[in-house]
Amino acid sequence: MPIDESIAFRPVRIAVLTVSDTRGLADDRSGDTLVARIAAAGHELADRAIVRDDTDTIVARLHGWIDDPSVDCIITTGGTGVTGRDVTPEAIERVADKMIPGFGELFRWLSYEKIGTSTIQSRACACVTRGTYIFALPGSTGAVKDGWDGIFASQLDIRHRPCNFVELMPRLMER
Repeated sequence: MPIDESIAFRPVRIAVLTVSDTRGLADDRSGDTLVARIAAAGHELADRAIVRDDTDTIVARLHGWIDDPSVDCIITTGGTGVTGRDVTPEAIERVADKMIPGFGELFRWLSYEKIGTSTIQSRACACVTRGTYIFALPGSTGAVKDGWDGIFASQLDIRHRPCNFVELMPRLMER
């Protein structure tokens, strides 16, 4: 993807939320992978948390970060499948001002190249809420790598052309 080197890189302040009933910080490989990619790209880790698969708990954590001016973007990992405990998309729908359907579509297309039709089980999704981007990835390290390498690396870089999420940040609160 084309990078316009005449534009100065601008780090994005990203909060990482792992949704899991079984993981802690010591064994959160997907969260660790995401944090490592954020740092390697030159962005800032604004915060990191792990919450259980519970809609109200996820919504509360999201609202806390949405209302925090030091968070530009939230990336979640986990809870996007189709089982009874997978409720991250429902939590995101509860806080969303505007859904970004192309994110999930593109994620599944990228994932299809690696895992074939199994990607249909992913409910990866995204929205913007009160000026904050929220992206939900599946909980596997492969999904986190696909999401970062195939979408975030360019869309969270203000130098990416022809357009990117970062250049829209100042206009997200327009009415």
